[in-house]
Amino acid sequence: MSRIGKKPIPVPSGIKVFLNGNTIKVDGPKGSLSREISKGVSVEIGSGAIKVSNIGDSRDSKALYGLARSIIANMVKGVTDGFMKKLEISGVGYRADVQGSTLNLSLGYSHPVKYPLPKGITAEVEKQTLITLKGVDNQLLGLVASEVKMFRVPDPYKAKGIKYRGETILRKAGKAGKAAGGK
Repeated sequence: MSRIGKKPIPVPSGIKVFLNGNTIKVDGPKGSLSREISKGVSVEIGSGAIKVSNIGDSRDSKALYGLARSIIANMVKGVTDGFMKKLEISGVGYRADVQGSTLNLSLGYSHPVKYPLPKGITAEVEKQTLITLKGVDNQLLGLVASEVKMFRVPDPYKAKGIKYRGETILRKAGKAGKAAGGK
Protein backbone atom coordinates (compact mmCIF):
# COMPACT_ATOMS: atom_id res chain seq x y z
CA MET A 1 0.00 0.00 0.00
CA SER A 2 1.17 3.52 -0.68
CA ARG A 3 2.82 5.41 2.16
CA ILE A 4 2.12 8.74 0.49
CA GLY A 5 -1.57 7.95 0.21
CA LYS A 6 -1.92 7.44 3.96
CA LYS A 7 -0.99 11.04 4.80
CA PRO A 8 -3.93 13.42 5.20
CA ILE A 9 -3.80 16.56 3.06
CA PRO A 10 -3.98 19.69 5.23
CA VAL A 11 -6.38 22.33 3.94
CA PRO A 12 -5.36 25.91 4.85
CA SER A 13 -7.98 28.42 5.89
CA GLY A 14 -9.57 30.23 2.96
CA ILE A 15 -9.54 27.12 0.75
CA LYS A 16 -12.85 25.48 -0.12
CA VAL A 17 -13.00 21.86 -1.25
CA PHE A 18 -16.10 20.35 -2.87
CA LEU A 19 -16.72 16.73 -3.79
CA ASN A 20 -19.39 15.82 -6.34
CA GLY A 21 -19.30 12.12 -7.15
CA ASN A 22 -15.79 11.44 -8.45
CA THR A 23 -15.07 15.10 -9.24
CA ILE A 24 -13.16 17.18 -6.71
CA LYS A 25 -13.09 20.97 -6.93
CA VAL A 26 -10.70 23.20 -4.98
CA ASP A 27 -11.24 26.98 -4.74
CA GLY A 28 -8.66 29.39 -3.37
CA PRO A 29 -7.24 32.90 -3.69
CA LYS A 30 -5.22 32.07 -6.86
CA GLY A 31 -8.10 30.37 -8.70
CA SER A 32 -10.02 27.14 -8.83
CA LEU A 33 -9.22 23.68 -10.11
CA SER A 34 -11.36 20.63 -10.66
CA ARG A 35 -10.34 17.12 -11.54
CA GLU A 36 -11.99 13.74 -11.80
CA ILE A 37 -10.59 11.13 -9.44
CA SER A 38 -10.48 7.47 -10.48
CA LYS A 39 -13.23 5.14 -9.30
CA GLY A 40 -10.91 2.89 -7.26
CA VAL A 41 -10.19 5.69 -4.79
CA SER A 42 -12.48 7.35 -2.24
CA VAL A 43 -12.00 10.88 -0.94
CA GLU A 44 -13.28 12.12 2.43
CA ILE A 45 -13.32 15.80 3.29
CA GLY A 46 -13.00 16.45 7.01
CA SER A 47 -12.45 19.55 9.07
CA GLY A 48 -9.10 20.96 7.97
CA ALA A 49 -7.93 17.85 6.09
CA ILE A 50 -8.67 15.63 3.11
CA LYS A 51 -8.21 11.89 3.48
CA VAL A 52 -7.75 9.54 0.53
CA SER A 53 -8.35 5.80 0.77
CA ASN A 54 -8.52 3.00 -1.75
CA ILE A 55 -11.63 0.97 -2.39
CA GLY A 56 -11.12 -2.76 -2.49
CA ASP A 57 -7.89 -4.62 -2.95
CA SER A 58 -7.49 -4.51 -6.72
CA ARG A 59 -4.16 -3.77 -8.32
CA ASP A 60 -5.52 -0.66 -10.06
CA SER A 61 -6.82 0.93 -6.87
CA LYS A 62 -3.51 0.30 -5.13
CA ALA A 63 -1.63 1.88 -8.04
CA LEU A 64 -3.85 4.97 -8.18
CA TYR A 65 -4.07 5.51 -4.43
CA GLY A 66 -0.87 7.52 -3.93
CA LEU A 67 -1.31 9.26 -7.29
CA ALA A 68 -4.75 10.57 -6.34
CA ARG A 69 -3.41 11.90 -3.05
CA SER A 70 -0.53 13.69 -4.83
CA ILE A 71 -2.85 15.21 -7.42
CA ILE A 72 -5.20 16.57 -4.75
CA ALA A 73 -2.26 17.90 -2.70
CA ASN A 74 -0.94 19.69 -5.81
CA MET A 75 -4.39 21.17 -6.42
CA VAL A 76 -4.47 22.58 -2.86
CA LYS A 77 -0.92 23.92 -3.16
CA GLY A 78 -1.69 25.43 -6.58
CA VAL A 79 -4.68 27.47 -5.45
CA THR A 80 -2.84 28.72 -2.35
CA ASP A 81 0.71 29.42 -3.57
CA GLY A 82 0.81 28.58 -7.28
CA PHE A 83 3.60 26.89 -9.19
CA MET A 84 6.57 28.30 -11.09
CA LYS A 85 9.05 26.93 -13.63
CA LYS A 86 12.11 28.79 -14.90
CA LEU A 87 13.65 28.22 -18.31
CA GLU A 88 17.06 29.48 -19.43
CA ILE A 89 17.97 30.27 -23.02
CA SER A 90 21.61 29.96 -24.04
CA GLY A 91 23.01 30.74 -27.47
CA VAL A 92 24.19 33.75 -29.45
CA GLY A 93 21.19 35.79 -30.57
CA TYR A 94 18.64 33.60 -28.77
CA ARG A 95 16.11 35.63 -26.80
CA ALA A 96 12.52 35.71 -25.61
CA ASP A 97 9.81 38.35 -25.26
CA VAL A 98 6.22 38.38 -24.02
CA GLN A 99 3.44 40.33 -25.73
CA GLY A 100 0.11 39.86 -23.99
CA SER A 101 -0.49 36.12 -23.84
CA THR A 102 2.00 35.24 -26.57
CA LEU A 103 5.58 34.15 -25.95
CA ASN A 104 7.86 35.27 -28.81
CA LEU A 105 11.08 33.33 -29.15
CA SER A 106 14.04 34.08 -31.41
CA LEU A 107 15.97 30.80 -31.53
CA GLY A 108 18.16 30.99 -34.61
CA TYR A 109 15.50 29.88 -37.06
CA SER A 110 14.62 31.89 -40.16
CA HIS A 111 11.40 32.96 -38.45
CA PRO A 112 10.44 33.93 -34.89
CA VAL A 113 8.54 31.31 -32.92
CA LYS A 114 5.24 32.55 -31.47
CA TYR A 115 3.75 30.39 -28.72
CA PRO A 116 0.27 31.31 -27.45
CA LEU A 117 0.09 30.68 -23.71
CA PRO A 118 -2.96 28.71 -22.56
CA LYS A 119 -5.45 30.22 -20.14
CA GLY A 120 -4.14 30.10 -16.58
CA ILE A 121 -0.43 30.30 -17.50
CA THR A 122 1.52 33.56 -17.38
CA ALA A 123 5.07 34.24 -18.52
CA GLU A 124 7.62 36.83 -17.49
CA VAL A 125 10.92 37.41 -19.28
CA GLU A 126 13.93 38.67 -17.37
CA LYS A 127 17.16 39.60 -19.17
CA GLN A 128 15.77 38.20 -22.48
CA THR A 129 17.28 34.80 -21.63
CA LEU A 130 15.32 33.80 -18.53
CA ILE A 131 11.65 32.81 -18.85
CA THR A 132 9.51 32.41 -15.73
CA LEU A 133 6.26 30.48 -16.23
CA LYS A 134 3.63 30.68 -13.49
CA GLY A 135 0.32 28.95 -13.05
CA VAL A 136 -2.11 27.24 -10.71
CA ASP A 137 -2.27 23.85 -12.45
CA ASN A 138 1.00 21.95 -12.03
CA GLN A 139 0.25 19.51 -14.85
CA LEU A 140 -0.55 22.25 -17.37
CA LEU A 141 2.50 24.26 -16.29
CA GLY A 142 4.79 21.28 -16.82
CA LEU A 143 3.24 20.64 -20.24
CA VAL A 144 3.74 24.27 -21.33
CA ALA A 145 7.34 24.30 -20.05
CA SER A 146 8.16 21.11 -21.94
CA GLU A 147 6.54 22.43 -25.14
CA VAL A 148 8.56 25.66 -24.94
CA LYS A 149 11.72 23.66 -24.29
CA MET A 150 11.08 21.47 -27.35
CA PHE A 151 11.36 24.47 -29.70
CA ARG A 152 15.16 24.29 -29.27
CA VAL A 153 16.46 21.37 -27.23
CA PRO A 154 20.03 21.99 -25.99
CA ASP A 155 22.55 20.23 -28.20
CA PRO A 156 25.19 18.09 -26.47
CA TYR A 157 28.17 19.86 -28.10
CA LYS A 158 27.67 23.56 -27.32
CA ALA A 159 24.60 23.32 -25.02
CA LYS A 160 22.78 25.97 -27.07
CA GLY A 161 19.01 25.94 -26.62
CA ILE A 162 16.33 26.10 -23.91
CA LYS A 163 16.77 24.21 -20.64
CA TYR A 164 15.20 24.18 -17.19
CA ARG A 165 17.03 26.31 -14.65
CA GLY A 166 19.40 24.08 -12.73
CA GLU A 167 19.36 21.33 -15.38
CA THR A 168 22.77 20.06 -16.36
CA ILE A 169 23.46 19.24 -19.98
CA LEU A 170 25.96 16.44 -20.52
CA ARG A 171 28.48 17.80 -22.98
CA LYS A 172 30.20 15.67 -25.60
CA ALA A 173 33.70 16.24 -26.86
CA GLY A 174 33.92 17.64 -30.37
CA LYS A 175 35.79 16.09 -33.27
CA ALA A 176 39.33 15.01 -32.50
CA GLY A 177 40.73 16.22 -35.82
CA LYS A 178 44.11 15.34 -37.34
CA ALA A 179 46.08 16.25 -34.20
CA ALA A 180 44.63 13.26 -32.38
CA GLY A 181 46.40 10.67 -34.50
CA GLY A 182 44.44 10.71 -37.76
CA LYS A 183 46.31 10.42 -41.08
